[in-house]
Amino acid sequence: MNGKSWKYGNNVNTDEIIPARYLNTTDEKELASHCMEDIDKDFVNKASEGDIIVAGENFGCGSSREHAPISIKALGISCVIAKSFARIFFRNAINIGLPIFESKEAGTEINDGDDVKVDIDSSTITNLTTNKEYSFMPFADEMKDIIQAGGLMEYIKTNN
Repeated sequence: MNGKSWKYGNNVNTDEIIPARYLNTTDEKELASHCMEDIDKDFVNKASEGDIIVAGENFGCGSSREHAPISIKALGISCVIAKSFARIFFRNAINIGLPIFESKEAGTEINDGDDVKVDIDSSTITNLTTNKEYSFMPFADEMKDIIQAGGLMEYIKTNN
């Protein structure tokens, strides 16, 4: 994964990722069109396929809605890097196949607009702008398989 970083602070909640007023749809394209709308009105117009969200502590806190990681993935964001994630968001992201990586150092030091590369196999994040490398805790094999399959449902379909 390689893309431009979009940096956000601590406690970005699911209402900021996908506002509750759009939860009456399951259309992924519609959800994507409102991704991060309440925290960054122009995000969907600025972000490009493959870009990366970088954030502080407790990303995805708030309501336990799958719509939040779905909107991020459907927009084409390749992954989210944060100092930490709300547990329910973490699991929802894995279940829908959105790669997410916890790294306190990367979440702190990567800046808005930096070019970032993530290697899931070596558990490294590289800030190509500063040439600084960070590590993250590797996923268990089962979690990696779920992400690589595109989510839990796709994983179940191909492994049953």
